[in-house]
Amino acid sequence: MTDRKKTYEELRSARWMAPDDFRSFGHRSRIMQMGYAPEDWEGRPVIAILNTWSDIQPCHAHFKDRVEWVKRGILQEGGLPIELPTLSLSENFVKPTTMLYRNMLAMETEELLRSHPVDGAVLMGGCDKTTPGLVMGAVSMGLPFIFLPAGPMLRGNYAGQVLGSGTDSFKYWDERRAGTITKEEWQGVEGGIARSYGHCMTMGTASTMTAIAEALGLTLPGASSIPAADSNHQRMAAACGRRAVEMVWEDLTPDRILTEAAVTNAVTVAMATGCSTNAIIHLIAMARRAGIPLELDDLDRIGRATPVIANVRPTGKGYLMEDFFYAGGLRALMKNLAEKLDTSALTVSGRTLGEGIETAKVFNDDVIRPLDNPVYHEGSLAVLRGNLAPDGAVIKPAACAPEYRVHAGPALVADSYDELKAIINDEDHPMTPDTVLVLRNAGPQGGPGMPEWGMIPMPKALLKKGYRDMVRMSDARMSGTSYGACILHVAPEAYVGGPLALLRNGDIVELDVPNRTLNMRVSDQEIAARRAAWQPPEPRYGRGYGVMFSKHIMQANEGCDFDFLLTEAGPKVPEPAIN
Repeated sequence: MTDRKKTYEELRSARWMAPDDFRSFGHRSRIMQMGYAPEDWEGRPVIAILNTWSDIQPCHAHFKDRVEWVKRGILQEGGLPIELPTLSLSENFVKPTTMLYRNMLAMETEELLRSHPVDGAVLMGGCDKTTPGLVMGAVSMGLPFIFLPAGPMLRGNYAGQVLGSGTDSFKYWDERRAGTITKEEWQGVEGGIARSYGHCMTMGTASTMTAIAEALGLTLPGASSIPAADSNHQRMAAACGRRAVEMVWEDLTPDRILTEAAVTNAVTVAMATGCSTNAIIHLIAMARRAGIPLELDDLDRIGRATPVIANVRPTGKGYLMEDFFYAGGLRALMKNLAEKLDTSALTVSGRTLGEGIETAKVFNDDVIRPLDNPVYHEGSLAVLRGNLAPDGAVIKPAACAPEYRVHAGPALVADSYDELKAIINDEDHPMTPDTVLVLRNAGPQGGPGMPEWGMIPMPKALLKKGYRDMVRMSDARMSGTSYGACILHVAPEAYVGGPLALLRNGDIVELDVPNRTLNMRVSDQEIAARRAAWQPPEPRYGRGYGVMFSKHIMQANEGCDFDFLLTEAGPKVPEPAIN
């Protein structure tokens, strides 16, 4: 039996259900209309299950089943489950990008929890933006909650080759465009690369963000590593339901879990996994919702001191998330990383992080490396600054060819994705491997929504000459499953007049990853003259959500949150009046 710090009368749901007045009569009569009896709610906490399932969300296709396991767990522990559907944010199908709607999901999550008679929540997510969106909203609301990760899909397979979602898609697409594989072979890859429900099984954004949720202390120990199709996932779902009820009685609210130590742990674990570049934006946003002013320089500092020890694609060379689970999963990685973590941080389990990893073991030390035998000597991501990115840009050094970590070459600039496509599809374009291919006006406002256009495909003109990497730069994002010498998140973005807007064809771009610099070889006087001549582009939206987005979205280095949703934006929203 959990140690109760609350009585039934102190629960939020009791404000709706318990009083002997006309308003509560209305609540009770309407819940009885649905077949419930007083025994279902009297003396019980109400647990919201925020479910991001939809008919067009392949990563969450199993959530229609898993929600029943969550309900079972809630009922077992004496709670009343209510399922509340939310935006599914299907990464593959939502256009122009799910990033445009991450904050909408965060707002929906916060307001669903505030407006309903609920005492705690289970958040069901996993596909890229669902994890940060759900967490951001739930943190702002402040009720006890636990996060249920969707889990990675099973390994892909084609013709005896193990395939990783995203990563191998990009690789084989380059070969298809280069003419080295046939249409039939390409269709074989297409049919074999995603063969079960669950999110990407590479260390892309989805696996990165669920690992971060676990490192923050927001999941049950080991939950983020379980493959979606494994029966352990069903048991974990039921356990989430039981634990959510206990957390309500214990009054275990997110402010006790999301501390500065927890955020530092999450950054450290992310770097050690070879995380997605998207992690930077989402980590900053989640931390700031908890009132912790995480900065780009904090991420770079921690990254410099944290080796990559998860040998999982795309940073690693051979393995996928299923292998990672069999090798011991995130608990084992954190056990290897323990000397760099604050193991006293509290988690949703009611125990410390250290207690949660105490019995963890590594079963394959090539998949989960020791600190003295890393995949890469320092963290997955590096933050660059200079006259092209005064507020920062991001690169994934371990995933690009070593010869491009220090590079200087002439810029070839595209002002839109259509212009970029014309360049990359021109087999006779006179570019060289030294060229720095640039896409701009694809940031938070310019995209709009900062789409994943930063994984700029290799141009055909270089592919046919045998090249498979080059320096590419944009104010966009890229898929966490991507790889290559891609400079991303250039801030401020070009659309709002950042220096990227002033770059011209032929200007020399200088990249120096070891020294964390990104510059254009253009004098300050010339830059000032170009700025004076620059004209802002036309607004992307004239009505609706897009107008609100454009007016309030912050830059990539600030987490791309809405300015009015930050902790410091205003006083805490009061509890709703129910009379």
